Amino acid sequence: MNWAAIIWLVLLVIFIMTEASTVAVVSIWFAIGALAAMIASLLGAQVWLQVVLFLVVSCSLLCALRPLVRKYFTPKLTRTNVDSVIGSTGIVTSRIDNVMSQGQVKLGAMEWTARSTSGEVIEAGMLVKADRIEGVKVFVTPAEVSANVK
Repeated sequence: MNWAAIIWLVLLVIFIMTEASTVAVVSIWFAIGALAAMIASLLGAQVWLQVVLFLVVSCSLLCALRPLVRKYFTPKLTRTNVDSVIGSTGIVTSRIDNVMSQGQVKLGAMEWTARSTSGEVIEAGMLVKADRIEGVKVFVTPAEVSANVK
């Protein structure tokens, strides 16, 4: 009985199970290396050659293919509607006063409840830039240029 082949088979199964339970795409390369070492063992190769073959195949595949696999299997993050609002410029439609808990801005085609990031009062008609969103409120700062639209 070839004990080395059995050990490589056990390692192969462990690496495949590890890969199946994660999404890191790391252990698959070691599973392929264990497969190569198991084949070498079945062909009668010495143990040191099996270990070297395992390491060379695993490391070569890891270094050569992992960046390519990550490029194609990493999900592309698409900005949602809320994320696309941050950094955009809009116009104040209702005076922004944090103390009075009032204010609205129009960003794109949407009307938002607004608060001033710095706490200052921002008058209607001013251009503002969206800094962040907390819940249903957008926090804004006055833009460089203001418009006197009423």
